[in-house]
Amino acid sequence: MNKTILFSDGSAKGNPGQGGWGAIVCADEKVIELGGREAHTTNNRMELTAAIKSLSLIKKDGADIILNTDSAYVVNGITKWVYGWQKNNWKTSEKEPVVNKDLWEELIKVSSGKKIEWNQIGGHIGVPGNERCDEIATSFADNVAMKLFNGKFSVYKYDLSDIKGSGIKKKAKKQNKMSAYSYLSLVHGVLKIDKTWAECEKRVKGVKGDVKFKKSVSAEDEKEIMKGWRI
Repeated sequence: MNKTILFSDGSAKGNPGQGGWGAIVCADEKVIELGGREAHTTNNRMELTAAIKSLSLIKKDGADIILNTDSAYVVNGITKWVYGWQKNNWKTSEKEPVVNKDLWEELIKVSSGKKIEWNQIGGHIGVPGNERCDEIATSFADNVAMKLFNGKFSVYKYDLSDIKGSGIKKKAKKQNKMSAYSYLSLVHGVLKIDKTWAECEKRVKGVKGDVKFKKSVSAEDEKEIMKGWRI
C-alpha cells in the first residue's frame, strides 16, 4: 500500500446539538479508527474535526494521502475557499467573519507538507469506509460507547479497496438516472421533503452554513437518507 488512505465523517444532532466525528487511517498495512464527541457543536465542525484528527496522525513529511469525505464543505473549503479567506484576512466576500476559522486554520496546519488528494464521495451509497465513519460519528454523538479498531489491514472487516471510487461512481451514476421519489433538504437543522427539484433548489440555493440536500429514489431510500442525517 503506497498511499495513506483516510476516511472522515461528522454528525450533529440538532445542528447545533450534541455531535460526534469518526475517521479511519489506513497506512503501512495498518488500520486505526478514531472517534470523539462534543456536547454542543455543528455538523460542519464535526466534519472538519474528523479530517483534522485523521491528518494529525500522519507525521511523515511528503506523505501521499487520499482523504475521502462526503462533505462538500470540507473539500471546497480546503481546495478553493481558504485562499480567498486568507487573502481577505479571514473575511468572506460579504465581509463577514469566516465561520469555523479556528478549525480551518488547524486543517491548513495539519495539511502542510503533505501531498493530499481531497476525494469527495457520496454519502450513504454503500461505501464501506464512509459508512463505518458515519457509524462511529453517530455513536459518539449519541454518547454510545463503541470499540474502535487498531490493527492489521489484512484482518480489517471493512473493504477500503475502492478508494478511487470506481464502484462508487457507477452506483451514484445509476442512482442519478433513476426517477426521483422525493428531494430532501436539511437547512440549519430543519428538514423539508419536496416532490420536485425546483422546489428543493429554491430552498437551498444561495444558503450559507449548514445545508444538505439529496434525491431519494424510493420510500426506503428516503428513510435511509433521513437516518443518515439523524432525523
